[in-house]
Amino acid sequence: TMAASKPVEPQSGSGLPRWQLALLVGAPIVLGVGAVYLWNRTRRKVNQGKRNGERTTPEGSASPVTGRPEQDGAANRAGQEQEDLSPLDRAQAAKTRGNKYFKAGKYEQAIQCYTEAISLCPKEQKGDLSTFYQNRAAAFEQQMKWAEVVQDCSQAVELNPRYIKALFRRAKAQEKLDNRKECLEDVTAVCILEAFQNQQSMLLADRVLKMLGKEKAKEKFKNREPLMPSPQFIKSYFGSFTDDIISQPLQKGEKKDEDKDKEGEAAEVTESSGYLKAKQYMAEENYDKIISECTKEVESRGKHLAEALLLRATFYLLIGNAAAARPDLDQVINMEDANVKLRANALIKRGSMYMQQQQPQLSTQDFNTAAEIDPPNADVYHHRGQLKILLDQVEEAVEDFDECIRLRPDSALAQAQKCFALYRKAYTGNNPSQVQTAMNGFEDVIRRFPKCAEGYALYAQALTDQQQFGKADEMYDKCIELEPDNATTYVHKGLLQLQWKQDLDKGLELISKAIEIDNKCDFAYETMGTIEVQRGNLDKAIDMFNRAINLAKSEMEMAHLYSLCDAAYAQTEVAKKYGLKPPTL
Repeated sequence: TMAASKPVEPQSGSGLPRWQLALLVGAPIVLGVGAVYLWNRTRRKVNQGKRNGERTTPEGSASPVTGRPEQDGAANRAGQEQEDLSPLDRAQAAKTRGNKYFKAGKYEQAIQCYTEAISLCPKEQKGDLSTFYQNRAAAFEQQMKWAEVVQDCSQAVELNPRYIKALFRRAKAQEKLDNRKECLEDVTAVCILEAFQNQQSMLLADRVLKMLGKEKAKEKFKNREPLMPSPQFIKSYFGSFTDDIISQPLQKGEKKDEDKDKEGEAAEVTESSGYLKAKQYMAEENYDKIISECTKEVESRGKHLAEALLLRATFYLLIGNAAAARPDLDQVINMEDANVKLRANALIKRGSMYMQQQQPQLSTQDFNTAAEIDPPNADVYHHRGQLKILLDQVEEAVEDFDECIRLRPDSALAQAQKCFALYRKAYTGNNPSQVQTAMNGFEDVIRRFPKCAEGYALYAQALTDQQQFGKADEMYDKCIELEPDNATTYVHKGLLQLQWKQDLDKGLELISKAIEIDNKCDFAYETMGTIEVQRGNLDKAIDMFNRAINLAKSEMEMAHLYSLCDAAYAQTEVAKKYGLKPPTL
């Protein structure tokens, strides 16, 4: 059997958040608002140059509502006294003077002129009046008087509810005032009104969503109940290590080295407590009891102290308690006399933990140390390769996968991930001939390693990118055949149905199947939420995102989910307020 046959999440091994990988592999995410907000990032950079001309100048033209022509120069008409002009003409003339001051950078005088325009303007001329307020807000903005900006923009929006410029100006001022929720609501309305075409409003939305998500996740993650992941997830996690003493589940009939002289397995069963008992529980998938058994070994300073610390740390990481895992990992790493494989494994796990906490330098340092102390350890290169992909260092990732393959020529997983790294490099570098080479590489991998589900899964992601949907679908079927209990594959296959045939029902059916297989599959709930956003069922979407939040394995992942949830919530508020709905499928 191939140790490499493991589920469709290369990152489950390194504990990296699934969504980051989804970004990395261009996972087929259907665009809808919650999605557009967060998933459009990668494609947006291309259009950056086009839409950045933000206006800081006030509006010269009259209102977008009445479409009245500009009354420029009305006051200077030969022989005409100011008194003969209608109140609206006089207001327009005041605004025109204000615009000249504004352009000259004389904001105080501009504000006086706009104030005059506001007081002269007949109340029923809502379009003009809203423009005057918006112009005065622009001048206040130059003076960094954010509260006044909000006030004037609110007046403008009240007079003209879909006034994009006033909404966006108010959103920016709310951000300065740290009113994130209000900022998000305004910028969401702007995004929908602009059909998600404007770089600047999209970036503001993205920024505020991230800040809100971070804030909420920090609070929630601190107080969360630790949660054991599903047995499938745990097995796939351990399956991503091949060079590791403690975390390989005992094979049937396999005996611990220490017990070779005793009566085989019976000896193990008589172990009353400690590390070997923990190993026995692991073989029985009785995962909840492992931490406490390891603790007994640690407290009695038994002969398996290093192993027990590492196994306990590993389960702390799996339940999302990095704070508890860290001292155990530190201790193993500093045990000069412990088996070097244990120390290297602890470094890999601590390095992955740092990556999850967004500390790539510390992460890289741990991986490099692991490579120094245990050069022939294939796991080090395999996991470091994944880290390099996330850091966008594709060349280095390929070198690591090559080293892993050199050490373990039968590592299908490393072969598949190397292909994927080469594919990403060719795809992002817009190099069609290299893309083709990488695709041929995948064909080679699945021919040589027909039992490696990961090979089919990564190939399917690349095929989806290349719009070869039918073939991608076949690859997911192969994965399911090999690993019928891997929930993630069903989610990817479900997403594919949406992108390929816009078949929501089939997509949802597959994702429901994923939840049936593993009701702790946060990726499935997240995806379901994204789909419900697109169907316009925002309340249902929020419910799904909340379920995913309760299952999130890291603070970073949780922050991302809160962002999606907040995006959906902001849309429900906007829909109520302005009768606006994002485009739905």
